[in-house]
Formats: sequence, C-alpha cells, structure tokens
Amino acid sequence: MRPLHGVRVVEFAHVAAGPFTGMLLADLGADVVKVEPPTGDQMRVWPPFADDGDERFSHNFASVNRNKRSVVADLRDPGDLARVRDLVAAADVLVENYRPGVLDRLGVGYEQVRHPGFVYCSISGYGLTSPYVDHGAYDVVIQGMSGLMSVTGEPGGGPVKAGVPVGDFTAGLYAAYSIAAVLPQVRAESRSVRLDCPMLDCLLGVSALQTSEFWGSGVEPARLGTAHPRNAPYQGFAAADGDFTVAAGNDRLWAAVADVVGAPELADDPRFLTQLDRVAHHAELAAILQERFASAKRDHWIAELRARGVPCGPVNSFGDILSDEHVRATGLVGSLDVPVAGPTPTVVFPVRIEGQDPRLDRAAPRLGGDDEIFDEWCGT
Repeated sequence: MRPLHGVRVVEFAHVAAGPFTGMLLADLGADVVKVEPPTGDQMRVWPPFADDGDERFSHNFASVNRNKRSVVADLRDPGDLARVRDLVAAADVLVENYRPGVLDRLGVGYEQVRHPGFVYCSISGYGLTSPYVDHGAYDVVIQGMSGLMSVTGEPGGGPVKAGVPVGDFTAGLYAAYSIAAVLPQVRAESRSVRLDCPMLDCLLGVSALQTSEFWGSGVEPARLGTAHPRNAPYQGFAAADGDFTVAAGNDRLWAAVADVVGAPELADDPRFLTQLDRVAHHAELAAILQERFASAKRDHWIAELRARGVPCGPVNSFGDILSDEHVRATGLVGSLDVPVAGPTPTVVFPVRIEGQDPRLDRAAPRLGGDDEIFDEWCGT
C-alpha cells in the first residue's frame, strides 16, 4: 500500500506549481482529481504536442499531471458549483494556485468549504498576508524578486533566469511536503487547516547559504558563474571537446587535482595552500587550470580525476543525461500510455521506496474524461 493510499485530493490548479504538487501526492498514492474550467488547464495548449490529426495532447501537460483524473466544471454555473462542492466535501485535501481571492469569489474558498479532517493548500506568488497579495506572479518574476537572479550568471553580467522553473517547482515541493506532514494531525484532531505557500518565500527558504552570507557579512552575494564563494577549484571548465565540472572541496582533493594536471607544485603555492587562499585567488587558479584542461578531452580528465576520488562530471544536455547509464540503472524513466502520443517516457517519482515500484497507474487525463468520480466519491 502506498503512503497516501485512500487520501482524496481535489486540485484547482494550472500550469506548474499546483499541478506538480498534485502529481507528487498522486505518485505517493493519493486519488487526485483535477477540476478544470471548460477551456482546461492553461498548460494543455503548450507545445510540443502529440497530434493525430483529430486530437492533440501536450507533452508538457503530461509531464506534471500523471496519475490523476479530470473533471470539467464552470464554477459560475450553479449546478456545476454544487457538484464540485460535493466533491470537495468528500475530499481530504484541496490544492489550488489561483490568485488569492479568486476561488472565494467563485464559491470554493477555504471558509466556504472547510470541514473536519481537511487540508486546504493555497500556492501563490506572495502568499495571503503579503502587501503584494494582489499582484500577479510567474516563475521569472519570483526568481527576480527572490534574489536568485542576483547570484545567477557570469561576474559582471546581467540577470540570468535558471533554466528550470525553480520558483514553481520549489513551491510545489514545499506544498506537497507540508500537506503530507499535517494531514495525519488534522485527521486525528478532526479539524481543518489552511496552508499558505508563497513561491517567493519558498525560494528564499532554499537560499539559506546566500541569506546567511548576507546576514553574517553584510556583503551582497555576487554572480560567480559556475564558481563557489567558499571553495576552489569548484566550478566548470572547458576540455578540448566539451565542458565538465570539478568540485575539490578540501585540501586533499585539491592536491589530487594539481597532480592530475601535471603540476603537483601548485598544491604548495602560497596562493593556493589553503581553501581560503584558493578562494581569494580563484580567478588566477581557474586560469591556470583552464589552460591545462583545454589540452585534452573531457573523458580523459574525468577518468583521471575520478580515479583519485575527486568529484567531477560532464556538463550534460538533457538528451545526454536521459540516455546515461545512471538513469537506466536507477529506473528513473518509466513509460505511460499518454493520450494521442501512446507509450511515452516519463521521469518517475525519484525517491525509491523499498518494496514499491513507482506509481504509473494513469497517464495525464483527457480534459473532463473522468466524471465517474462524482459517483465514486459522492454517490451522485
């Protein structure tokens, strides 16, 4: 039996943060139902599409909506609203990422649907108590406001957005974790609770090293490219045929790097003797190492470094890593029969639970394809 078996979740969510939360709960065994407007989740119209000429289905949508069912409801229609409220009354959890106040106006706000043993999780850009509560927010806005862009990119360069929408997905992780944590207590005490999950606060929550650096030193953390503010060499380098990273996080590993590049004397150079010395002179050190790393192919350097216990690895494309032997060995990629597309790879829940295979019961649902849920949950 999966950890969240028997937990009923209603998801009023679109695009990324809320749907990712719902998918994590579904992966752990919850019965998750997406309540979508007649036009569907906004991500249903994001390419790339599987298209058979009669129907098309978004691969992006499929990637964050597996193991769910879908019903359609126009919440402005009294009949649809009544059916949905019956569904919510039978649920243990509601997840939503509309702008604060929208679901209240539509009749499914927290105070309108709360009941014993119920968790209502609201994900938004800034949270319910922020002075910015009424402002719209997408991932790029939150990355910029959180300070993340101030430390992402090359020294002296402009702001750079992380290639993965970390604002959305970090909030989704915090939301799912918090729901799973509070639900047993809420059920035991037969009460309801609202979770307020702001994307901005969640990104700051995972920026512990940067916030502590600022509070501890009074100095703003800076953009360092791939380098590290407290370790060196700890960054990316270009070999003759491709990029790779090196993480020599202590003196022993640094001595091994110096040996690999044929310059063991660098380990005794006063500029590079200790970790603090190497950080203070990291630009000089990086230039010396880069000149040497450019002389041979990436696989050579990675093999030599790994043979001496130095953490290192290639800078992969997604195509590279998805075909890597690691992914095959860990079973990270499964297959689902996605509508229109047919058998389609998917990255499964990445934490291995002893005795259980990753849940792959359902592909992402067609829009409104699961009205049987009203009979199952509500007997209507």
